[in-house]
Amino acid sequence: MKIAVVIPALDEADRIGPAILSALAPGVDVLVVDGGSRDRTWEAAREAGARVIDSSPGRARQLQAGVEASASEAVVLLHADTLLPAGWSDAVRAALAEPAVVGGAFSFAFAAPPQPSSPWIRARLRFVAWGVRLRLRFWQLPYGDQALFARRASLAEVGGVPQVAMMEDLDLVAALRARGQLRILPEAVATSPRRYLSGGVLRTMLRNWVALSAWRLGVSRDAVARWYAR
Repeated sequence: MKIAVVIPALDEADRIGPAILSALAPGVDVLVVDGGSRDRTWEAAREAGARVIDSSPGRARQLQAGVEASASEAVVLLHADTLLPAGWSDAVRAALAEPAVVGGAFSFAFAAPPQPSSPWIRARLRFVAWGVRLRLRFWQLPYGDQALFARRASLAEVGGVPQVAMMEDLDLVAALRARGQLRILPEAVATSPRRYLSGGVLRTMLRNWVALSAWRLGVSRDAVARWYAR
């Protein structure tokens, strides 16, 4: 089974290389979709071994552009600040070898912060990771920072990556679940805690919970995006 790893990027020159290197594997096409970077993202991505294409900015648009530019039986949607675990491609192939499984995601872990952090910050990050485990256990609802994957045919059946202002990952998970089973793999990705460190751990977690609640209640996605960007 051929796999395409699609990585949307915007000014990620300092992070894109490790993400690409974690994704390189036999039978895997790594594709970076650049949304108009003003740094060396293009060069860094090519040097690390990825194909690079242009797209208008916006994660949903970039992801869909990457899906359309790839030719594979399965697609992994990877954030530029997230590292795939060793043996990830074999795990995806094994999951999708089951006919009832249309897609899934990896388990979640934070990568080590680039600079030493206080015990209090580390404790808060552990609390966030614990919350993710609860979300997966009780609601089976992975987020995009867990490297969602899907059969290409299943993606086509649901109309591709939902073109919305934010939380396209949640819409995609819901659409795929309506088509078949989702598998949460025990292998964990390593996601950068940078959003939590820059915005405040508890504040960022609370904002994510509010956005999730708004999504469940059907609040306008554009309105949620405007609120989230403040």
